[in-house]
Amino acid sequence: MSDLNQLYSEIIMEHYENSPHRRELKEATLKERGHNPLCGDDITIYLKMNGDVIEDASFTGHGCAISQASTSMMIDLIKGKDKKEALKLVQKFIDMIHKKDVDLEELGDAQVLQGVSDFPARVKCALLAWKTLQDTLK
Repeated sequence: MSDLNQLYSEIIMEHYENSPHRRELKEATLKERGHNPLCGDDITIYLKMNGDVIEDASFTGHGCAISQASTSMMIDLIKGKDKKEALKLVQKFIDMIHKKDVDLEELGDAQVLQGVSDFPARVKCALLAWKTLQDTLK
């Protein structure tokens, strides 16, 4: 395994095993469940909105390392953003997974999931949280 792949694996496992966002957000103003019945990934995203701004966010659920890490990474990016900014990040992530040319730096740790696009069975795992957030904010 190359050093870069090992680093990416470590980032994914850190988000999977130690996400500070894995908790129920009691004061959530929006809550949405995302589920992939084919593989069993199941998340609930909690958002505390202050007008159009995502003041706080968290998630609960279970699933593979990719789905759980992707959710944690997404929450890192969207906290403090308004709906419009969050939806732009969602689209950038979706475009990245579908191998479109995007500015990866804006995606923070989530850019390590770029390689998932080479594994069609895992694409839905990576996209679950992002699609759930997109549905919630629209």
